[in-house]
Amino acid sequence: MRFLKAAGGLKTAGVFILLFLCLVIYMINPSFFSTLGSVLLSGNIKEITRYIDSFGNAAMLFSFLLVVIANMLGFLPAILFSTANVMLFGIIPGIILSWLAEVVGATVAFLLMRTFFRSSAEKLIARNSCLTKIDNSSNANGFQAMLIARAIPYIPSGVLNALGAISKISLRDYVLATLLGKLPSTVVEAMMGRYALTIHTNSLRAAFIIVTIGLVYGAIRFYKRNKAKNENTFSQLP
Repeated sequence: MRFLKAAGGLKTAGVFILLFLCLVIYMINPSFFSTLGSVLLSGNIKEITRYIDSFGNAAMLFSFLLVVIANMLGFLPAILFSTANVMLFGIIPGIILSWLAEVVGATVAFLLMRTFFRSSAEKLIARNSCLTKIDNSSNANGFQAMLIARAIPYIPSGVLNALGAISKISLRDYVLATLLGKLPSTVVEAMMGRYALTIHTNSLRAAFIIVTIGLVYGAIRFYKRNKAKNENTFSQLP
């Protein structure tokens, strides 16, 4: 009973803190949310890059917070921000900034959704035997599944955040899998976006990188498919 009251208090406090922060931002800059919304929804990487750069010395901090929020919401493509960061701050700093911010955003989203929705999800799962089996397996295989999913570029972060939150994966396994898996996917997204913008000056190098990435991922998928097929074949032997 005390735990339920504490969880309810945490939810209420979280909502009030979020509303208070939004109110403070609006009072400081009334046009902030409308401008930010129009820039983000435009999907124009160059426009997003210019907007982040307009914050001057605070551009890196603003970009970090922006990526955190984007990953919490989960519906904005990560490639927009990772590309903008690489264009603004350089390849290595931009990738590291995007990677860490995405991990923080995914972790915060996981904690919020697990606090708000896990109890409701448990009731739904309990009514279905298939969902119960999947939920139980997520406790044992959650790290591996989340690691592989996070390593694949362009998968919407919001989907993985939600799946992790309603599963039985531990916070430690979730954070570690996200930390390790997000690095390669962030690198691929950032570099693909960067070379897409500069393809007119780096066409040969961009083509080489795109083909190489495609071959590597193709080889990984081929290996996994053959491995699964062989394991299935051996399991059927008498």
